[in-house]
Amino acid sequence: QGQLVESGGGLVQPGGSLRLSCATSGSLFAIYNMAWHRQVPGKQRELVARISAGGTTNYADSVKGRFTISRDIHAKILYLQMDNLQPGDTAVYYCNAEPVVGYDVPTYWGQGTQVTVSS
Repeated sequence: QGQLVESGGGLVQPGGSLRLSCATSGSLFAIYNMAWHRQVPGKQRELVARISAGGTTNYADSVKGRFTISRDIHAKILYLQMDNLQPGDTAVYYCNAEPVVGYDVPTYWGQGTQVTVSS
């Protein structure tokens, strides 16, 4: 229950696109808020986008209008569509499952996938 496995990272030129996937085990979406975070060496991990158990989305200001978070409930996959990528988006991207308030269950993190934006 709760394993997260990211994929889809890679090297892309500025202005390009990537789609990250996070395969989940178990029925996480019902009682977890799912999110993508990113981290650059030497800096704190930052929230990129979140989708609540009820389906509400929110984004960091730096990615609004360029990134889209979504989920396939039946396939149990979380996505992050990233368009118009810029060098400042270079980071390791992590999938995260945070339990909805009131549920005494663990928080989960994936192993991370590297995204590099460079010409």
